[in-house]
Amino acid sequence: MRISLIILIALTLLTGALFALQPELDLAGSAFFHGGTGFAGDQPFLKALRAVLYYLPVGVMGAFALAWIGARLGLPIPPALRPSGRSVMFLTLGLALGPGLLVNAVLKDNWRRPRPVQVTQFGGPLEFRPWYRTDGGCVKNCSFVSGETSGAFWLVAPASLAPASLRLPAMAAALGVGLTTGALRVAFGGHFPSDAIFAGLFTLLLVALLRRILIRPDTQGLRDDDPHL
Repeated sequence: MRISLIILIALTLLTGALFALQPELDLAGSAFFHGGTGFAGDQPFLKALRAVLYYLPVGVMGAFALAWIGARLGLPIPPALRPSGRSVMFLTLGLALGPGLLVNAVLKDNWRRPRPVQVTQFGGPLEFRPWYRTDGGCVKNCSFVSGETSGAFWLVAPASLAPASLRLPAMAAALGVGLTTGALRVAFGGHFPSDAIFAGLFTLLLVALLRRILIRPDTQGLRDDDPHL
């Protein structure tokens, strides 16, 4: 886990440096999905896919919470599917502090970076700003960073609680959902590539830190290992 944290920190710093030195990469990435009539994401199938992925993290969190409550009410939930209180705390804090507090409350409402659909390069009224500029024309719910992408990458947290034999496939699937969601947000013109990449890296860093603090290394976080949780 310590190695994972070091890698994630390095990737975050590299991403910041790359898009700061070459801000045109953001414009090029968004331009790839922009045609003469608008952004490519404005299609029924992609809208439906976005809706499914949008609610997936809430559904997964709800399933863990219901399983935990059900086990305490004496419902016949298989032992392997009974999450411990510690694991539910891990998932709840990850979702609340990552997509909730950091992304939506701290960054999106204060960074002032215009979304691609708002900048002049794609027909909007506002000037483009690289990721590190906080003096843009956006007032609220701005582009930096992507809330939906953050929520999608949070799925790595429940995937990390899967049994050892299923953990790698589960985490690969969670990363796939995160990457797909990030690509969709760029395709819809809602975020620049750096917004999606930073959202994923920030969330993965938070999940890794919380897991290191809350989940014992000799457990998977499933089954009760603390009667007070």
